[in-house]
Amino acid sequence: MRLHALVADEESARQAAAGGATVVQLRLKGAPTAAVVALGRALADLDAELIVNDDVEAAIELATGVHLGQGDEGIERAREAGIPFGISVTTRREGAVAEFAGAGYLGAGPVWRTPSKPDAAPPIGIDGLRDVCLAVSIPVVAIGGVDASNAAECIRAGAAGVAVIRGVAEIEALRVVVDEAL
Repeated sequence: MRLHALVADEESARQAAAGGATVVQLRLKGAPTAAVVALGRALADLDAELIVNDDVEAAIELATGVHLGQGDEGIERAREAGIPFGISVTTRREGAVAEFAGAGYLGAGPVWRTPSKPDAAPPIGIDGLRDVCLAVSIPVVAIGGVDASNAAECIRAGAAGVAVIRGVAEIEALRVVVDEAL
C-alpha cells in the first residue's frame, strides 16, 4: 500500500513501477471497458499491483482490484465477483461506512488542493487525514496534492501510503521519502 501511482497510459505505468510504485491504478476516465482491459493486459508483466479506477467490469475481466469514488456504483458487483475494492473518502464517517461495506483500503483526500482534479472536494488537510486513519482499521492512502515535500507528513498522520497523479515523474523521490517515513 505504500506508493500508488494513478496513470492513464502504458508509458506512465511502466515509469511509475520502475520508479518504485507498489500499486499502479489505471485511471482512464470515460474510456470504454475494452480499452481499460486492453491496457491492463498490456501491463500484465508490471512489477506492481494493478488496480482499475471506477470500472468494475474491467477489474473483473483483469482479475484485479477496483477503486471506487463515493458516487460510483459497483460495490455490490465487486463483492459478488469477489474482487477487492477501495473507496475514496473525505471524512471519518465515510471511512467507517466504507470499511463496513467491505473496502480493503481507503483513498483519503484530497489532503491538499490539487490541480489534477479541479472538481475535487475541499481539502481535508492533515487533521482530516488523521481523523480518517484513526476511524478505521484498514489501510488509508493519502491523495491530493501529495508530493515529495509533504508525503512523510501523510505517513506520520497515520496513512499507510500515498497516491500521486501528477507526481509520477518524481516517483523515485517519493519512494525514498515514504520508505524513510515508514
